Amino acid sequence: MTGSIITPPEHPFAQFVRILGKGKRGARSLTREEAREAMGMLLDGQAEEIQLGAFLMLLRHKEESAEELAGFSEAVRARLQPPVGLAVDLDWPSYAGKKRHLPWYLLAVKCLAQNGVRILMHGGGAHTAGRLYSEELLGLLDIPLCNDWSEVEQALQARNLAFIPLGAWMPGLQRMIELRNTLGLRSPIHSLARMLNPLGARCSLQSIFHPGYQAIHREGSRLLGDTAVVIKGDGGEIEINPDAVSHLYGTAGGESWDEEWPAMAAQRHVKPERLDPAQLQAFWHGESEDAYGRLAVLGTMTLALRALGTPREEALAQAQRYWDARDRSK
Repeated sequence: MTGSIITPPEHPFAQFVRILGKGKRGARSLTREEAREAMGMLLDGQAEEIQLGAFLMLLRHKEESAEELAGFSEAVRARLQPPVGLAVDLDWPSYAGKKRHLPWYLLAVKCLAQNGVRILMHGGGAHTAGRLYSEELLGLLDIPLCNDWSEVEQALQARNLAFIPLGAWMPGLQRMIELRNTLGLRSPIHSLARMLNPLGARCSLQSIFHPGYQAIHREGSRLLGDTAVVIKGDGGEIEINPDAVSHLYGTAGGESWDEEWPAMAAQRHVKPERLDPAQLQAFWHGESEDAYGRLAVLGTMTLALRALGTPREEALAQAQRYWDARDRSK
């Protein structure tokens, strides 16, 4: 008598890989509900490593949809445990790193915080060689680096500003980001992390690197009921490029809006030969000048104030006042 062959049951996560990878005609995007369930399983360790890699690569090849990003975000938020009542004005994700210019946005953040704007920054660490990341410069610029939500709360109370690494509050996502160099491609987690707004800030600022993602980010935030402003920032960070026209993609109260801002400079600036972080510190203290940096800082502060509801021209004037009156000693 020959024994029957027992076919092992299909892994529960296999359905999501199949939806994304079932050929040119059979494949489709995940629904919002499917995306929420799939990300929940990944975060809870209910998928195999090979399934995670396949899932991320298929999403990257297809390119994530707004519904998928909304569902992924809901799964992450359902697993967050920040202190109750911890409120901020701006959620400021920083995941790209800078390559062509210094990260002037860090000075904008610092100046805004000195003027009462409460800001939570978060980032995924230095995952690509040749770029300057926020985490590397926090100590130089005296920006609080926090290891948990309790430290975030203390920093916000004392300084209106806190930076917390993604790995400190959602290690599962940090691990996925770190697969970038293993898989060889950016994953959808870089988009997701920018949308998470873990403390439910009044407004989420988001920046994309590749053109075309602005509308997807905005629609994902709209589906979540968030207020958000999305730009194609310099190097993929939340920083206005003063040499270029800036297009703002906004959403608030379920409605979308767009604004186009002209370039701030009459002609393009020459890119620096090398990036010296010490120049940021010297510029803050008034010990050096940088024409590009000044416009980048002012433009980025203007963006932040516009995101909080101030019209552009008024926001630009306010940014100028903030910068001129900054406490250079801190």
